[in-house]
Amino acid sequence: MNRKTLVLPALAGLLVPALAACGSTDGAGEGGDPIVVGVATQIEATKAAPAPLDPAQAYDVDAWNMLRGTLQTLMRQPRTGTAPVPEAAQSCGFRDTRNEQYRCTLRSGLKFSNGHALTAEDVKFSLDRLKDINYTNGPVSLLKDIDKVEALSDTEVVFHLKKPDATFPQKLATPAAAIVDSEVYPKNRLYKGFDVVGSGPYTLKTELAGERVSKAVFTKNPEYKGGVTAKNDKVEMRFFKDSDGMEKALRKGDIDLMNRGLSPDQIKGLENARDKHIALQEMPGQEIRYLAFNTKDPAVSDRAVRQAMAQLVNRSELVRDVYSYTGVPLYSLVPTGLTGHINSFFTKYGNPSVPAARKTLQQANISTPVKLTLTYTKNHYGSSTAKEFRTLQQQLNSSKLFDVDIKGIDNWQQFRTDSSAGKYTAYGMGWFADIPDADNYIAPFIGKGNFLNSPYRNAKIESQLIPTTRQQTDRNSAAAGFKQAQDIIADDIPLLPLWQGKQYVAARDDVTGVEWALNSSSALQIWELGRGVAD
Repeated sequence: MNRKTLVLPALAGLLVPALAACGSTDGAGEGGDPIVVGVATQIEATKAAPAPLDPAQAYDVDAWNMLRGTLQTLMRQPRTGTAPVPEAAQSCGFRDTRNEQYRCTLRSGLKFSNGHALTAEDVKFSLDRLKDINYTNGPVSLLKDIDKVEALSDTEVVFHLKKPDATFPQKLATPAAAIVDSEVYPKNRLYKGFDVVGSGPYTLKTELAGERVSKAVFTKNPEYKGGVTAKNDKVEMRFFKDSDGMEKALRKGDIDLMNRGLSPDQIKGLENARDKHIALQEMPGQEIRYLAFNTKDPAVSDRAVRQAMAQLVNRSELVRDVYSYTGVPLYSLVPTGLTGHINSFFTKYGNPSVPAARKTLQQANISTPVKLTLTYTKNHYGSSTAKEFRTLQQQLNSSKLFDVDIKGIDNWQQFRTDSSAGKYTAYGMGWFADIPDADNYIAPFIGKGNFLNSPYRNAKIESQLIPTTRQQTDRNSAAAGFKQAQDIIADDIPLLPLWQGKQYVAARDDVTGVEWALNSSSALQIWELGRGVAD
């Protein structure tokens, strides 16, 4: 069939797609063959990260995609738009004018997959547990501003916040706030292994190859009570070493759908696919890629070094030569399409310029060439990452102002552990939004306990701009504060934004619901997928 490009409502105000996936929705996958989703990544248990499916540890898009189908949150991201809607909750809302007290009433009759009742005490336990465990590379920073959680009754829970936070409802929609069974999950330590006891639309059974998940089987939960209507009875998630193997499985019909880890060459090939039974859909994306700096490392501790790098990096070349226009250049941490975005880095540094970079280093009395190593993860962000870093190396070294080495790390968990420990001078990272708000592209990277464990601090962003924007329920009114923060980051460069990715979903033509497969945070919604009739 012909390729279809759909504009998904990744942000409020975008058009709702009017075209459904090919085929009718007769049966919608219910009672028939499972929908098989391919994933080119690894979910594994290591000594440093022994509980990849525990919401107190899990903080990457692939693990979260698994948890969203199995664990409930009080709120969830809707099919369209950005405003969260009730999930395990019947209703939620702020109970004061300062956005400091948030109260939820749970749906009645909620149960975990083991038959235990889900009550407000489990909600309190889950959030307290997240903070008590305080896992270094986990999502605890998202909810660090909770002062106290109270279970007023079996169905009433209230959150007291340390500071006003208008984004708190969106944070309650992330797997960081997933509700776990207080009778199963240990209070002060991680729930090791790959079992999940939840109350979501599916139960989960995993198959392992050593300490890695090779297959995850999601079976429709008959006891589920929430806002999601599953369009299928079963989904299988199969894990591949790389995207080439995943594409071969799609073409053979061994899997029905894939969306992450596709290389630019694969996207081109699928766009022009001769196989009429496969369709590639392009969707808006809020994924960003960036360089992170250990600002205490002697090689880059002087801001002038980081500024010179910003004056040399050619984003357009990366997007064109490495990613074949499957992304767009990014000149701010806040991606285009979100309220508050401005091109701060382009405004300050303009187009790549060797003379400008040389002047910056000379004025700071920096000896050249500056020697440093750029480190990247080999497999977590796709096979093109190595080429991206070779290109960055060439861009910097060709100026004669830098002498850059590059180093690829095989194991993602090791990469995260070492980067968080400050072992890398500069390293490549990606970011999928936890919530579709500019706050989520600034606050997680700034201040004590930040996601990267970066030593960079900025009092104005931490003490003024973030608190002020979080008081504003009207997110358009918060844009001015976000713009100031972006300008400060462009000046100090603790992080250097590179590009913003588009999202692609490739699927067999008898799969329905593909146009709803990703929500406004680019999260996979497996319950939207069904089985129709092939063209």
